[in-house]
Amino acid sequence: MKVILKQDVKSLGKKDAVVEVNDGYARNYLIPKGLAVEATAAALNEVKIKQGAQKHRQETELAEAQILKKKLEDITVVIKSKAGANGKLFGSITSKDIVEKIQKDFNITLEKKMINLPDAAIKTLGLTEVEVRLYQGVVAKVKVKVEPDETA
Repeated sequence: MKVILKQDVKSLGKKDAVVEVNDGYARNYLIPKGLAVEATAAALNEVKIKQGAQKHRQETELAEAQILKKKLEDITVVIKSKAGANGKLFGSITSKDIVEKIQKDFNITLEKKMINLPDAAIKTLGLTEVEVRLYQGVVAKVKVKVEPDETA
């Protein structure tokens, strides 16, 4: 019997997958527990429409990520921080600081989990390249320049 899975089922398949299972397994376990529905023509058509919409959404998100990647790679984020004479910072620059500065200066919204710092944080003055994971397979390199704060 062919069924359409309503959610992920271990060792059987992912949500919206059409799988062939034994009649008893489908009628006595999968369908009563709400894990699957019988693969009728209407149900198959509905799954096809859902998959088409999901594919379109993924293509749109990928295109938006590519555009954002180009924007991010053209900018240099300048962050001022207190530093000692040898170029070491008093404290550090974290991914949260970088995200806030990008939001403030360039009006680009990111999440701090998207930022991939070489170490846990930037602890010295100078230019550092930071990876920003925008989408699966789309990674932008942002230049972060840490300058000494002369106002202190």
